[in-house]
Amino acid sequence: MGKREAYEPGTFCWVDLATTDAEGAKAFYGDLFGWEFRDDEIPGGIYADHGDAIGAIGQQDEHPPHWNNYVSVTSAEETAARAKRLGARVLEEPFDVGGFGRLAVFADPTGAVLCVWEPRSHIGATRVNDVGCMGWNELQTSDSEAAGNFYGGLFGWEAEPIEDDGRVVYTTIKNAGNQNGGFMPMTEQHGDAPSFWLPYFTVSSRDATMEKSRELGGTVFAGPLDLPSGKIAVLGDPQGAAFAIFEGETD
Repeated sequence: MGKREAYEPGTFCWVDLATTDAEGAKAFYGDLFGWEFRDDEIPGGIYADHGDAIGAIGQQDEHPPHWNNYVSVTSAEETAARAKRLGARVLEEPFDVGGFGRLAVFADPTGAVLCVWEPRSHIGATRVNDVGCMGWNELQTSDSEAAGNFYGGLFGWEAEPIEDDGRVVYTTIKNAGNQNGGFMPMTEQHGDAPSFWLPYFTVSSRDATMEKSRELGGTVFAGPLDLPSGKIAVLGDPQGAAFAIFEGETD
């Protein structure tokens, strides 16, 4: 179900972790999700038990640990230029990543950092939605309407707000007719923090994964929360990088 050989432009295709302790992160995520690690193709590559690439871990000491989210595009140059015109700040101009593809990084008008990937030999994750794999990508945003306008102009995403008592409580996004993530309005508890993208990983049991994360030195940032679509929680790894888990049917 989750095997991928290509991605429609505008679709989330990859995640990687930039962390101050790559070995510690490998130990944590390996125990939590059952990931195996190989460095022979993608530096710091994370592979599921069946050998499919699902993400990567990289050592860095410049920024607090965080997960990067990638959207597949036909041209990194054209996308970066369009992002600038729409008010984004380009952090990394398009550059080649070996023969794997071409990468650019920008911060949207509310500060959320996103990567765009022009694939060559590497399409991104070759398995998604299955247990232990990326299944959703969510923007924690201070302005859902502005986010919808920006990303609609950039990728052609269709935003579908969900309201409760006249207030937008969530916004789902579609790319080429398929669900492709969502926008979650930030609350007062976030303070002045900039907007940010959060990856979700599918699990067979949210509660068991939460307990396992605590045993491994992780943190529960939010949840558990039961939704009509499934069960979720937002966790932090021992180095502080935030990610979410989802138990339920995947699309």
